[in-house]
Amino acid sequence: MSGHSKWHNIQGRKGKQDAKKGVVFSMYAKKIAIAAKAGSDMATNFSLRLLVEKARAVAMPKDNIDRAIKRGTGEDKSAAQIEECMYEGYGPNGVAILIKTLSDNKNRTVSDLKHLLDKFGGSMGAAGSVVWMFEQKGFAQFKISDLGFQIDDEKELELIEVGAEDISKEDEQIYIKTKVEHLQNVVNKLKEMGVEVNESGLIFEAKDKVPVAEENKTRLENVFEALEENEDVDEFFTNAE
Repeated sequence: MSGHSKWHNIQGRKGKQDAKKGVVFSMYAKKIAIAAKAGSDMATNFSLRLLVEKARAVAMPKDNIDRAIKRGTGEDKSAAQIEECMYEGYGPNGVAILIKTLSDNKNRTVSDLKHLLDKFGGSMGAAGSVVWMFEQKGFAQFKISDLGFQIDDEKELELIEVGAEDISKEDEQIYIKTKVEHLQNVVNKLKEMGVEVNESGLIFEAKDKVPVAEENKTRLENVFEALEENEDVDEFFTNAE
């Protein structure tokens, strides 16, 4: 299994949970609302069911979950609709950052992101200025403690045969990357092996890494921390080495 870079937990998604429950609940509410646009029946809407299960696991109140579902289906006419957007920008040292947001007020979100990046020596970029530096990949992850067996060479080979490109271990998790078109095959294979997948989806992986000068590392970490704390930011990706 290969190792991960220093920024791994930041590049994929918001790897560290926000400290404040209100921020966590707000983000789950937005994710649930987006997923519920495809239907409120959790028997057929797998994405919604998975999100609701995760929301319950962090003790999100049932009323909050129900309101988020009604918001997504349009049943709650009084609630503003949540929009999913991708913004492009630069951090200190010129590193590229892709920022995916879930927001009911794009003007507020853009203003907050511009202020956040400017504050730490970065800037917003025009559409297309950054995304070309990344390649979209599939990912799946699960806890090592949930396994009843070892992911040995034989099982790694089985996963590679159905499309796994990289299998890594970090923080008691196994993390698998795939081409987008192979993600479902890998997830199905894991289920066939009896593995409970905690999370799967799509990420943006940098084609080339940019080294970060020592004097800029603290400012870059501040950018990432501020993005993690922003309630409109769902996930973000960087080419920082």
